[in-house]
Amino acid sequence: MPSIKAASGSAEKWGPLWGARPQDWAENEDKQVPTYEEAIRRVRVTPGQRVLDIGCGTGVFLRLLADNGAKPFGLDASEALLEIARQRAPEAELRVGEMELLPYDDDSFDLVTGFNSFFFAADLVAALREAGRVAKPGAPVLIQVWGPPERCDLEAVKQVARRYAPAPPPDAAPPPKLSEPGVLEGLADEADMTPEERFDMKYAFEYQDEETLGRLLMAPMGLAKLAGPEREDALKREIVDTLAPYRAPDGSYRLNNEFHYLVARAPEVTA
Repeated sequence: MPSIKAASGSAEKWGPLWGARPQDWAENEDKQVPTYEEAIRRVRVTPGQRVLDIGCGTGVFLRLLADNGAKPFGLDASEALLEIARQRAPEAELRVGEMELLPYDDDSFDLVTGFNSFFFAADLVAALREAGRVAKPGAPVLIQVWGPPERCDLEAVKQVARRYAPAPPPDAAPPPKLSEPGVLEGLADEADMTPEERFDMKYAFEYQDEETLGRLLMAPMGLAKLAGPEREDALKREIVDTLAPYRAPDGSYRLNNEFHYLVARAPEVTA
């Protein structure tokens, strides 16, 4: 089935940005293995399961799924990121598409996941509802978001990045505080799913030196592209200076971050 573009979708906006520096983002995503392994453990991925990862990026989670015997499927807004995902996980079926209007049939997957992806949707509830639609009745949908800002060392970089991010529509409501108790549960309920399990995980991202830190942190959200050539060096310097408190005597960096998860269940009966 070909990709379908939603009228209010997010892929056209975010795909070119996240795909601007795919190799650098691939190195960043390698650092997320612990959060993927925890998800696999919590939802008990088993051989033969069909698993869709929404916002699959360069396919690190897809590789882990395949290694566990599952059948991986991935959707992303960026063809450039999917090119790397194809190399990581040739077993996976990959598509460019909109998370607000998924190009899959109803009741297709034993598990649907979204790691720090759903909040990039133009309509978060619509994206969650789509995840529940393509999951089999009663199947788990795993949603992962950042933990509270005060428990995430990378929040300092996010504050810098927000000055360069595309502006929301003038009439847009403030984004929900997804890490606060009950917020994800309420969104899942609004998307016709049943919240089941909430949990948190904390681990560190490590960077070997200043050059690596600055280079890799220009890749998320297309920061280098948003800044443009004339501002890139200044932005990179600001990021490095902002994270100076996390620099070790040997020049490496260790940034602790907390992640918040919700496992919800897809509707038992689909339309």
